[in-house]
Amino acid sequence: MNEKNKPKVLIVDDMKENVELMEAYLVVETYEVICAYSGKEALQRVKEEKPDIILLDVMMPEVNGYEVCKLLKENPKTQFIPIIMLTALSEIEDRIRGIEVGADDFLTKPINRIELKTRVKSLLRVKYLHDRLVADRDSLEVKNRVQSILTAVIPTLLQSVSNEEKKVIINQMTGMVEKTLLDMYHFEDREMDLAYAGNVCAEIMNQLGGSFSSTMDENGKLWIVKGTKCPWKGEEARKNPILCTLTRKIFSNITLKVDSGCRLEALKTIGNRNDCCEFLIRAA
Repeated sequence: MNEKNKPKVLIVDDMKENVELMEAYLVVETYEVICAYSGKEALQRVKEEKPDIILLDVMMPEVNGYEVCKLLKENPKTQFIPIIMLTALSEIEDRIRGIEVGADDFLTKPINRIELKTRVKSLLRVKYLHDRLVADRDSLEVKNRVQSILTAVIPTLLQSVSNEEKKVIINQMTGMVEKTLLDMYHFEDREMDLAYAGNVCAEIMNQLGGSFSSTMDENGKLWIVKGTKCPWKGEEARKNPILCTLTRKIFSNITLKVDSGCRLEALKTIGNRNDCCEFLIRAA
């Protein structure tokens, strides 16, 4: 494993021999070990090194482990760093106090090597999952903000260009959407049918903020994709229905991947002042 990718473990204990022992237990693993010998130094090291997990001794002079833990858990920037409190105390009151200040786990001295490694590995796994969820959430929020901006800005931009330029822009946008679709839905890796194509069409519009559904007619040769809420912001789309062309071209590209003989018909669009959008996908 690359040194930069190793999880950082901060060991905090005012007894140097305790630090060295735990470091020896962990250094053979895929961890980068950082050491601190007081509560004050621990807080500084957290700020500088941003560790992934902290092994924190309770009994230290000046700033003890409880105080360090409380400060870190109250800080939004450090509250999700797992903290294992190390203590020679076994009274239930001591563990309750640790829980109250936010400790994630406890180890009683003398530290058992296997128990230490197991607890560290387990909490690091939890932190990894949390960090990934946060990253996914942030990515989704950015995506939603970008989509919101685009659906507000695109109609205004298109109003100021010629019809020929609009065609070029629509084709470019459709190409980008198609590439995204290939990546998301793996069209090239599966045998598709009208049902799958119709569902994908509706899902894409819903991801963009619309409200679309897809249903099949009675004889199974016609798929209807219907939308009651425009993904391109209804009022803006009414001012510039060119965005309906983008929807139609996206749907066309999807249906052509089912069968080159499939046909898409746009019966209604909100951009053309209909009460809903309605597209038919016909089998060849």
